[in-house]
Amino acid sequence: MPSSKADANPTKFRRSGGILLHPSSIWGDYGIGELGQNTFKWIEFLKQAGCGLWQVLPLGPTGYGDSPYQSFSSFAGNPNLISLELLFQEGLLDRRDFDQMPDFSPERVDFGKLIPWKANLLNRAYQHFRQHRFPDLQDEFAQFCTAQAEWLEDFALFMALKQAHQGRTWMEWEEPYRQRSPEAIQKFAQRNQTMIDSVRFQQFLFFRQWSALRTAAHEAGIRIIGDVPIFVAQDSCDVWCYPQLFKLNQRGYPRVIAGVPPDYFSPIGQRWGNPIYNWKEHHHSHFDWWKRRFKHTLNQVDFIRIDHFRGFCACWEIPAHLPTAEKGRWVKSPGSRLFRHLKTELGENLPFIAEDLGVITEDVIRLRENFQLPGMKVLQFAFDDHNPRNPFLPHNFSTRCVVYTGTHDNDTTLGWYISLDAPIRAAVKRYLPWIDQDPAWQMIQYAWASVAVFALAPLQDFLRLGSEARFNYPGKIGQYWSWRATPDLLSGQLAAQIAQLNQQYNRQSFEA
Repeated sequence: MPSSKADANPTKFRRSGGILLHPSSIWGDYGIGELGQNTFKWIEFLKQAGCGLWQVLPLGPTGYGDSPYQSFSSFAGNPNLISLELLFQEGLLDRRDFDQMPDFSPERVDFGKLIPWKANLLNRAYQHFRQHRFPDLQDEFAQFCTAQAEWLEDFALFMALKQAHQGRTWMEWEEPYRQRSPEAIQKFAQRNQTMIDSVRFQQFLFFRQWSALRTAAHEAGIRIIGDVPIFVAQDSCDVWCYPQLFKLNQRGYPRVIAGVPPDYFSPIGQRWGNPIYNWKEHHHSHFDWWKRRFKHTLNQVDFIRIDHFRGFCACWEIPAHLPTAEKGRWVKSPGSRLFRHLKTELGENLPFIAEDLGVITEDVIRLRENFQLPGMKVLQFAFDDHNPRNPFLPHNFSTRCVVYTGTHDNDTTLGWYISLDAPIRAAVKRYLPWIDQDPAWQMIQYAWASVAVFALAPLQDFLRLGSEARFNYPGKIGQYWSWRATPDLLSGQLAAQIAQLNQQYNRQSFEA
């Protein structure tokens, strides 16, 4: 369970290596990776491989496009990750509940099939809980609801209202609900208490299972890198509860939205659609929402990758009516003031990784350096400009950085290498003369051999998979966020190869 206070002594950065894999990509029979037996096996694999790090993406409930970066809440957990197998073992489900299970693919998450089926089973689990009491669970559940009331009450109400409105965005609800009229909210809660309690119970199950996994990871010498997106989804409990913290019109829609100008990923930029912060209100509240958000996340993970770190210096604001991100403007953000507040709240050594990719200016570098945060280096970005001073080339690294072969937003390393045009491929081969023999593994070795404090690669690269295993393509909607590993891919031989890599380059687990 998450505690009410963040760890006052966050884990220190030390030379280590690990694997990027979202829990949804774990293998299993129920349509999506779950926080059950197979994820414990994954932790055991990491231990055998000598890894000290497991990196995940945001763990919140996914909304539009099934993206973990478009969540219904910055505080809640994703109920789709709850282990049905563990619920069955505890008596919260019985075999008959699984009779209508869809025919799920072992290689892809089919969110259209998964979400309604799993929601039905989780509601059944809550009904079993109510009918059969489970005294020990009742006490745990009551304690959880009390400890997490600050965010849980609003989230349960938000999701119940969403369900009552057939999933429509909160901006489309009747005005009393949009405006959070106390009288309307109270009447709704009285009529829909069971629905609200079911949402609470699902959050209890998620955090209970995640806490057990994190404990197992720590016992195996593994620390977890989580992820905090700088922006939140417009259709989220955060915006519904705190509209004053965002630049919205009177009906609740954003006046300006977030994105990035044309870049490596897209010639027309990326139009994310997230609302932009009203930083004056955050300052007036002493950044209370941010402090609560980071403390809550650090009760689930050990390090936090801050997505789109440059947005804490300036955000690319796009007028909400424009269809692309090309026409926007940079608007300054109070990053230094925010991080000073976070140091007071969380301690001197912030366990943050700055995702400092994209259009990086001197003020972004100063902000990162002033708070001594490691930035990110992505090897796939190292060769495009044929420049020996390219900051993504390993000979230009400092120890205060985290190196990746690629991230969840990149093609797999094998897919990337195969698709390179001739001049860039020639530049890669000059730097890595043997890359043709084994492109993914050669890139991994160069990452692990570097001076970067952490070295990470997606599991797809360790498995030497091509573009068919790409996890996401920024700015595109489609069959993304859905790739899953199958158990036959994780062998003892692969674990031994990775363990040798970690040993050879002195990348240790956190128990050593």
